[in-house]
Amino acid sequence: MARKRVGVLISGRGSNMAALIDAAARPDYPAEIALVVSNKAEALGLTVARAAGVPTAVVEATNRAAMEAAITRHLEVADVEIVALAGFMRILSAEFVRRWNHRLINIHPSLLPAYPGINTHARALADGATRHGCTVHFVTAEVDEGPVIAQAEVPVLAGDTPEMLAARVLVEEHKLYPRALAMVAARAG
Repeated sequence: MARKRVGVLISGRGSNMAALIDAAARPDYPAEIALVVSNKAEALGLTVARAAGVPTAVVEATNRAAMEAAITRHLEVADVEIVALAGFMRILSAEFVRRWNHRLINIHPSLLPAYPGINTHARALADGATRHGCTVHFVTAEVDEGPVIAQAEVPVLAGDTPEMLAARVLVEEHKLYPRALAMVAARAG
């Protein structure tokens, strides 16, 4: 089975990217991390990717069209087949999403459709939610509304702060994202 080539887009520390790189190090994993692209040169995840031997690129454009065109060029040169967003803090255009239709995935820190957008943990606590978690989904033009690939749940505990809840969810994200990427890579033929 040929492994699918994956490009990972990051903006920060890249902990989910690192989980994907670790999973892809296994010879039986159906995907390989071919490239990591960041929109911030100071992103700590770039150092992590380079230490793992993964090629990296930085695209710091203030214009969305120019940024997306440059990212696409990097992904195409690397023969990327699937794009995984891992803390990429930019909203992508409908054109970019169409270009990678059904091959562009994201991880989100809530059980979608609950709490799309930001500040998910604080919003869940403010609502008195008893369960929370994370979702890997296909990206569509509408933010955090794409079809769900997989979810992982954590309980909301008495006395939780947003930071405590975020830490428990992050542990699950690091397990869920590699499983979900494997599912997408296996289905991609």
